[in-house]
Amino acid sequence: MATIISAPLPRPAIRTESKPFAELRAFWRAFVAKAFHPYRPELHYMRGPGPAWRAKHPPRSI
Repeated sequence: MATIISAPLPRPAIRTESKPFAELRAFWRAFVAKAFHPYRPELHYMRGPGPAWRAKHPPRSI
């Protein structure tokens, strides 16, 4: 009769940063991504009709 022996698998050799540096790196990465993101929606919001619209539509008299 064969005996089955279980042994833990060896851990992979992955280099991990220490926790404080990993947290600091994650913070700076998120900060730079948000601070220097090229899309600024407030520059694209429509604020009402412009001069071309006003030129095509004469003012109404009430």
